[in-house]
Amino acid sequence: MRRAMAAYAGDIDVTDVWRILGDEPGALLVDVRTDMEWRTVGVPDLTAIGRAPVFLEWQTAPTMAVNPAFLEMLDAAVAARGLDRDAPVYFLCRSGARSQSAAMAATAHGYGAAYNVAGGFEGPPGPDGRRGSVDGWQAKGLPWTRDPGA
Repeated sequence: MRRAMAAYAGDIDVTDVWRILGDEPGALLVDVRTDMEWRTVGVPDLTAIGRAPVFLEWQTAPTMAVNPAFLEMLDAAVAARGLDRDAPVYFLCRSGARSQSAAMAATAHGYGAAYNVAGGFEGPPGPDGRRGSVDGWQAKGLPWTRDPGA
């Protein structure tokens, strides 16, 4: 389900993103979490659909300052795949906050279809305080791996 927002193309559920990535060769998933998160929590595994996510930190650890080269690096990643700023780009973070900021920045930079993946990779904490069981990529049972090189 897509929900439109003025500052970016909208929020979209992880299961819809998975379907779109399988159906639309020009769609791109950009994981904006930190390198530490990719290595310790895991990453989306798109190998079943012959794809790979782009790994591009929106904020950098340990200060969590916004990556000043983010948009330049995004442009390079999009161009390297033979795409342009009209391609649908789906931004994913832990729970949907950083990815929303990344989608807003990409839209302001000229991307016409920058989406926030609602729920993110891990989603919000469950009743036990742990993530990955309530909403998000992991909770919805979508493929993932602990190997960022997969």
